[in-house]
Amino acid sequence: MQRHDSLFHLPPDLPVPKDDGACHHLPDSEFPSIPLTSTNSHTIDITKITDPIVLYCYPRTGQPDKDPPIGWNQIPGARGCTPQCLGYSDSYDAFKKLGFQVFGLSTQSTAYQTEAANRLNLPFPLLSDSELRVTNQLNLPTFKIASMKVIKRLTMLVFNSKIVKVFYPIFPPDKDAETVLKWVNENKEIFKLKNENMLNQQQPFYLF
Repeated sequence: MQRHDSLFHLPPDLPVPKDDGACHHLPDSEFPSIPLTSTNSHTIDITKITDPIVLYCYPRTGQPDKDPPIGWNQIPGARGCTPQCLGYSDSYDAFKKLGFQVFGLSTQSTAYQTEAANRLNLPFPLLSDSELRVTNQLNLPTFKIASMKVIKRLTMLVFNSKIVKVFYPIFPPDKDAETVLKWVNENKEIFKLKNENMLNQQQPFYLF
């Protein structure tokens, strides 16, 4: 069975999310030291990684054989997780060349995320915050639908355990990676990316 809509394309009449101020507290905040399970079968603590990090948060990737929850497309910013993931997949090499590591974060289980990561052939891990530990610690904006509590779409740049920059709201989601990459290229000095030799020596994931 196929979905009635397409996971890969955005309807032209999606409502545009507005800045409700829910992320104003995040810049310059310390990222919490919380181990998260990932789709590469390891546990990752963002604060143990010394490379700069792109951490994009998304509500919930859809599945090709299931329709989304009723009312999903009517929630501003809900639709578009697959295009957002694919945007980061397309831009992954550019971020890697700049010395960045890329992760996606959602409240889905690792098993749910792994299906999406494998199906979309993502070159980076997705991290599960199914217990809402990071979400609650950082007071990330969320919404509820069909008994699920999910993170509103936002992207954080983390460096030395500190949240340097936050992109919120994000629209359209398929342009998120492009927008973030442009900002990074214009603000390299923040991440000490001037030494080209350093850029080619990316630290491995911190694994438990």
